[in-house]
Formats: sequence, structure tokens, C-alpha cells
Amino acid sequence: MTAQLWCFGESGNAYKAALTMQLAGYDWRPVFVDFFNGEARSPEFRALNPMGEVPVLRDGDLTLSQSAVIQLHIAERTGRLMGSDRHETLRWLMFDNHKLSGQAGPARFLLNFLPAAKRPAGAAEYLQGRLKAAYQVLDGHLADRDWVAPGGPTIADVALCGYLFYPEPFGFDRGDWPHIDRWLKDIAALPGWKHPYDLMPGNPSDRAPKEDP
Repeated sequence: MTAQLWCFGESGNAYKAALTMQLAGYDWRPVFVDFFNGEARSPEFRALNPMGEVPVLRDGDLTLSQSAVIQLHIAERTGRLMGSDRHETLRWLMFDNHKLSGQAGPARFLLNFLPAAKRPAGAAEYLQGRLKAAYQVLDGHLADRDWVAPGGPTIADVALCGYLFYPEPFGFDRGDWPHIDRWLKDIAALPGWKHPYDLMPGNPSDRAPKEDP
């Protein structure tokens, strides 16, 4: 049975789940969530996930939310992308959730999807400072290894790259981090890799003002 992933293209957390399934060769299809028009807050979506967040995976009788849980499910179901040291893979998966994606998601949203007048003063700059520290850790870690955990690529690599392929500016410049840049190129060269806007429905251009013909 084909698994369903509730997602939208702009979501880095949804991208982690979608890319994990893509790289693992999992049978899945996206279900578009119109986040920017409030669908995630609707009673129908809240019945699916009371947290009101994507991604949500429905795989047979199983429904899961939170990207890391979905990634673990796919890795365990397929025997792929866990690497040779489970603890190290999970260590970096948690590092991403707390130190990288946990800052990158809000920073990118504030700077690209929220009107300037509604941005809390100093919030984006604070997040960018924390992100710089996370980039330093990741770039240093990748200086002498191909993947973040032994036996990679793993779900930790997929999680850590979740926001770093997006074009919207939020304080990440690949040119500043040579080892991260090399690692991202290697991820993009994996069979099945797709950019988030090619893998999931939903793109900022969908909401751009249309010119009169």
C-alpha cells in the first residue's frame, strides 16, 4: 500500500521525511497541505494531527507525526539509512532537531514568510547567531569524514540538510562552510535525490502576485 505524507514544499521538516522515503526507495505519495491558507489549523487536519504540524505519515494502519519519528520508521522498515552506529546516528539526528533545524525553521519563516512589521525585534538575529554556532560544529565534524555518522549516508544526514537546500535567505551561505558545501553536493548526487520544491507540492511562486495578461 502506498504511504501518504501530508506536506508542503516550503516545509523543511516535511522535506526530511519526504527525502528519507525517496532515498530509501519507499512507496509514497505527497498529500498537499495548504499551510499558508490555514489548512493545518483546520478541524479536519487537527483530527489527523492535533499538533497542527506537518509532516504526517499514514502508512497502512499507522499514523505518525514529527519528522524524526517518521525518519526512524522508514529506516527501521527498510533497513536503510541507519548506518553502522545507531547511537551516533541518533546523536546527530537530535543535534539537528535541537540546534540546527530548530533554529533554521523559525529564522527562515521570520525572514521570508512573515511581513517585516510582524517580526519580533531581534528574533531573527538571535536565531542566526545560534545557527552560526551549529554550522561551525557541523562543518568541523565533516572536515575529516564523508557523512555525519559511520556507515552513512543516514537519516541524520537527511535531517541536517533539511533546510540547507532552500534558496530563501536566512543566514546560511554554503560558500562560508566548505565542508558542509561538499557534503551537500554529495547528498544531491545520491540516487533519487530531489530538491524540496521538486519533491513536494507547494512553492512560494504559487503565492506570488499574478500579472494581468
